[in-house]
Amino acid sequence: MQTATHPDRVIASARGWLGTPYHDQASLQGAGCDCLGLARGVWREVVGDEPFPIPAYSRDWGETGCREVLAEGARRMMIEIDPRNVIPGALVLFRMRPGAIAKHVGILTAPDRFIHAYERLGVIEEALTQGWRRRIAFAFLFPSI
Repeated sequence: MQTATHPDRVIASARGWLGTPYHDQASLQGAGCDCLGLARGVWREVVGDEPFPIPAYSRDWGETGCREVLAEGARRMMIEIDPRNVIPGALVLFRMRPGAIAKHVGILTAPDRFIHAYERLGVIEEALTQGWRRRIAFAFLFPSI
């Protein structure tokens, strides 16, 4: 059974990205990232090298297809938990529309707050409102090294 990284390490790492501008497909703290880039950067800090390269993706990749690409990738390297019982330090995957695949990610910092990279806003921490909470489709913990 794999053990999870302590939530405080994950949260501290994610907060280090606050203020990073939004930039598609980037993952460079302080310079630019998208939501996946934020998760990748936190992974590198708390776990280590990324286990496989992320292929290039289009801005509308989540609007087409039915494969849960993000969830499948996360299952290969993270610890899946019940999305109804998310805890601080968890990576959460959101469905932005009912019936669509999960295409946005964030990291819970408290039971009611999360950090994510959002277009035009960059990396921010905000309330996990009911609107966001009902969109959570999958949840994962970062493994310990």
